[in-house]
Amino acid sequence: MKLVLDTSIIIQRNTRQLLGEDVDEIIIPYAVLSELEAQANEGREEGYRGLEEIKDLRLECLKKHVELSFKGDRPSYEEIQLASKGRIDALIRDVVRESKAILVTMDYVQSLVAEAQGLNVDYMELQHHETRLSFKQYFSNDTMSVHLKEDVPPHAKRGEPGDFHLEKIRQTPRTKGELRKMIEEIKDATDQGKAFVEVSQPGAMVVQLDEYRIAIAEPPFSDGLEITVVRPLVKLTLDDYYLSSQLQQRLAEKAEGILIAGPPGSGKTTFASSLAEYYTGLGKITKTMESPRDLQVGPEITQYGAIDGKFHKTANILLLVRPDYTIFDEVRQTEDFEVFMDMRLAGVGMVGVVHASEALDALQRFLHRTELGMIPSIIDTIIFIKDGEVRRVYTVGMTVKVPSGMIGEDLARPVVEIKDFETGYLEYDIFTFGNESVVVPVAGTGYQEYDNIQELAKERIMHHVRRFDKGAEIEITGPSSAIIRVHSGVIPKIIGKNGRNISRLEKQLGLSLDVQEL
Repeated sequence: MKLVLDTSIIIQRNTRQLLGEDVDEIIIPYAVLSELEAQANEGREEGYRGLEEIKDLRLECLKKHVELSFKGDRPSYEEIQLASKGRIDALIRDVVRESKAILVTMDYVQSLVAEAQGLNVDYMELQHHETRLSFKQYFSNDTMSVHLKEDVPPHAKRGEPGDFHLEKIRQTPRTKGELRKMIEEIKDATDQGKAFVEVSQPGAMVVQLDEYRIAIAEPPFSDGLEITVVRPLVKLTLDDYYLSSQLQQRLAEKAEGILIAGPPGSGKTTFASSLAEYYTGLGKITKTMESPRDLQVGPEITQYGAIDGKFHKTANILLLVRPDYTIFDEVRQTEDFEVFMDMRLAGVGMVGVVHASEALDALQRFLHRTELGMIPSIIDTIIFIKDGEVRRVYTVGMTVKVPSGMIGEDLARPVVEIKDFETGYLEYDIFTFGNESVVVPVAGTGYQEYDNIQELAKERIMHHVRRFDKGAEIEITGPSSAIIRVHSGVIPKIIGKNGRNISRLEKQLGLSLDVQEL
């Protein structure tokens, strides 16, 4: 009996079980070999896997005295590029017909076409089995990410929000073979529908597997084989952020163009997940646009990826779905900013996640992509996240006035004002000067002009303390000192282990703080 193997059966590594006593010859079409070679040259894992399987199959055939041969026409470059359209499959069926053999495949469409052509087919369904994922052994309860690279000892980023550290988790380096085996485990999980391939490029692949975001890089994209696995450390609700009642009311009733800004790893995605759940709880239709889809949200919130790698195509579908709010994680490229603006101007409530070291940096990324006068129609609220906390909240509005730093009524012009939400104090003016958009900070001198500067300082301190004790009292005792009075049970939480929490708060506020019992 002669068997012809197609690409699907080989990359699933199910060939050696076919070597029964009645099998005389195993035929691998040159079209299959060329397709696997092309995939391997592009850095795709299935190419490597398929070639390794053929190598192992040859050794097994020698042991069992089964002939292994290669037949058929070699495909051209154009035919390999048309593999997804069925051209390679057609060449494989030609070999089956000429050899008067049985086609063995795990591709359902291939089996249907072959049967329609009157060929003998042995269709094998994909067997789902529990996949062991060896990278999980490195994750503990406080592990945020694991970093694996060939010839380098594995490292993990561990700790708690705001206090992460990188530590070596094994003294001996990881070998290339070990990493290849891990990649094969991840690929098995995707084949079984347990994971989604979000990005697949030559030398790079991003996979979302449950809560784990897995980035795989290999030459020529990187200088060595590398696997980075990231997961959210905590899942929070909006109540866990202890937002003021005014801010919660704004999020529920008024804010419809929101930017969540912060540096990488600051907790932006976690906050966006909490906000998505919050809007759903208010009875709002909430969707997400993500790549990869790693927001931790409930099943009632549909998570959309990029259609053909283009978010503007996803936006066209979303406009037909008519969501009340869309969480866009994350807004990075020019096309992403354009999609965010188009959907917001179409009337959809938008929440965009943006990498930025400061809150204003997120807004400035829009200034280069749209007219200044459009900014308040697109963005009305900026939330700055750092170390897992809501550090600052700004509102965006427009007025006509003489910009800060200018004198003379004839210089009046439209000005975008950035105000601190909690205090209402103006912090930045943005206006057009010549052909440039100018950002002028006004808080440096403006704060000294307010009689209630102590109230501002109290609000800053209370923003950080209310999570521990909503009944806390703040007393400003000097230009650089204050007393925090709270109930005795929460004093250890505010001070923290070895005074870590209170020291961090003093550094953030620039004040000397004394914690006393209320």
